[in-house]
Amino acid sequence: MKKFPLLESVKQYHFEIKHLLVIFVILMFFQLSVALIQKLSLRNFLLKSQKWYQQDFAERLANLTATSMEMILETTARDRQILDEEAQKIMQAFNIILSQQLLQQHVQEVCILIGDKEQIAAIDNGHVLYSYLFEHPADLPPPDRDHSQAISMYRDLKDQIFATEQTHSLIQEEGTFHVFVPFVPKGEYFGALYMRSRPEFGFVTSGILTTTNETSLIFSGLIFFGLLAMFYISSYTVKERDEAQQLLFQERERQIEQQVHRQKEMQFTKRIYHTHHKAEKIMGFIKEDLRQLSLDNFETIKDRMSKYANFISRVIYDMKWYDPPLQTIRNPIFRTDVNDVLRFLVDNIFFRVAQRDHRFQIELDLDDTLPPVPINEFVIWEIFEPLIQNCVEHAGETNVKVSVKTRYLLEEAIARVYIEDNGAGIAPELLEKNEKGVKKIFLENMSTKKDKVNAGYGCFIAYEIASQRCGWTIDADNTGEGARFVVTIPFQSGQNSGKA
Repeated sequence: MKKFPLLESVKQYHFEIKHLLVIFVILMFFQLSVALIQKLSLRNFLLKSQKWYQQDFAERLANLTATSMEMILETTARDRQILDEEAQKIMQAFNIILSQQLLQQHVQEVCILIGDKEQIAAIDNGHVLYSYLFEHPADLPPPDRDHSQAISMYRDLKDQIFATEQTHSLIQEEGTFHVFVPFVPKGEYFGALYMRSRPEFGFVTSGILTTTNETSLIFSGLIFFGLLAMFYISSYTVKERDEAQQLLFQERERQIEQQVHRQKEMQFTKRIYHTHHKAEKIMGFIKEDLRQLSLDNFETIKDRMSKYANFISRVIYDMKWYDPPLQTIRNPIFRTDVNDVLRFLVDNIFFRVAQRDHRFQIELDLDDTLPPVPINEFVIWEIFEPLIQNCVEHAGETNVKVSVKTRYLLEEAIARVYIEDNGAGIAPELLEKNEKGVKKIFLENMSTKKDKVNAGYGCFIAYEIASQRCGWTIDADNTGEGARFVVTIPFQSGQNSGKA
């Protein structure tokens, strides 16, 4: 089957609902931002276009008015006698042109400005204009309206208009245009036609912006509903994936539980095998004591067989549980003397073997001030017996000396049990720590024996019982003259240091 690299690279990422929601919000934010920027840009463009068009419209209207008046004068000869009827027509034409512009909504003022800078007059009446052009009176009557602003502005622009004979326009902030058009009938400069207007094209801009807003709104709505549909489909897909993933996790959890259960069963089985081997040895001691039983040694053998029997009972009890109840291990009713347990192990377990095999010796150096501990006696047996056995088995073949010492440190409220030998020591690789900080010698199946079947459980079991169930610590190292195990037993502050 053909694979697509891009598709395969995307498949490694898992998109959740929150990821799709973020993408959805970002896309909508960008769409609204683009719509807003487009609206502002279009608005600025329309305002500039409107301003330019308003100015062009105002100048064209003023030019048309001035041109119309010049055309009337072009058709009238000044060197001939003008009849009254013709004069009336000319004045009427002037009045029509001047007043007709005022009828438009956006034209606010129209007049003819004449004269020099010292004396400028404004003419807004056809009769006065006709009299000025054809009769040349000494004084002109006042205009019908106030044109003081136009006269003031014309005074500043007169020389420029006269020199260029071009239209000049000034713009106020409120959109009012002051247009000055040179008034040059028959090529002779008389003054300027002034027109103040305020063209209104806001409805065009407003209409375009409204249409743009509607288009943007429709477009944004389509994108919104499209993304909403995609979001719904993606959410549904992700929901199905999450459900399948949840089922997978549940199945995986069941598999892990089964695997842990099997591992516990295997560990439990190995632990049973290990303790069963020791129980067989104890049963052999019991049989031997029964054969040696007499009236002279009855009490001694009875006490010893009672200890053996209790240990066998503990072994059988451990066979029923993966994790025995804590109160059967640690309990205030237990007041066990660690020194007594160590003496019994050495005298009645290891020395009984040494009577048949003289290859090792065990020396005891016990601190009598060591207080009792609230731990079951046979649990302590299960801790120290494998450690002593390890020293016996791995120290060497002959002349093995094992030292067992106890020390109680009142100031630190702890006791330490030292188990040392004079053998070859512990292999360096077994003293390395794993990722949890536990030395490998205390891990399961870790052994230097060539035949590792059912090996590597003594130190492991001792470590598990001491650290997990009793709250003690075990350490192992080499002294330079052999191996050493150190068991640290903590006591509560103020605990009685005497024996029970």
